[in-house]
Amino acid sequence: MNKKLANIKGLIFIISGPSGSGKTTLLKKVLQQKSLKSRFVKSVSLTTRQKRSGEREGRDYFFLNLEEFKRLKKAKKVLEWTKYLGYYYGTKRDFVEKKLHSGKHIALCLDYKGALNIKKLYPVNTVTIFIVPPSIRILRKRIKSRCCKTKEEEISRRLKLASHELRGVNKYDYTLKNTNLNTAVNRLKGIILKKIEVAG
Repeated sequence: MNKKLANIKGLIFIISGPSGSGKTTLLKKVLQQKSLKSRFVKSVSLTTRQKRSGEREGRDYFFLNLEEFKRLKKAKKVLEWTKYLGYYYGTKRDFVEKKLHSGKHIALCLDYKGALNIKKLYPVNTVTIFIVPPSIRILRKRIKSRCCKTKEEEISRRLKLASHELRGVNKYDYTLKNTNLNTAVNRLKGIILKKIEVAG
């Protein structure tokens, strides 16, 4: 094993799932749990998309223009990146590396490509969890209610992408069906605590 990786004490928990699966809400609820608050941090992603109502810089995302994002990527300051519905998203390398070496556990919301890339970089320290919606019908309803101004064309694109993402669930360590929020939160919390205890 790489000596640099052998010295890492923290774990990376990657939460994936299609748009509208509830992955962001689930992770937010889990991070509020007293048993995890002091040992866990959420990685804030970079994005080139516009800020939505209620979102805050540095809390929800770091909002960059395309030129800034490309500059960071060229300087190898982006650990992984993807393009989703025309916008770029990425993970800050220095944040992840500093937290891991200090023994902190990190949570990231990533797509399928990002999850596999991180797993390849940190195979022993990464736990991947895929959030499955109850059904495509409910997923469509969630997407529409979440983005009331979303055009039908974009909803169709999101659903098509969701179908593609769902085909990759067997690549994940865990699959969690989000039918009931409280049940899903407790199950996600249980998975995380179990992995932390095993890692020591």
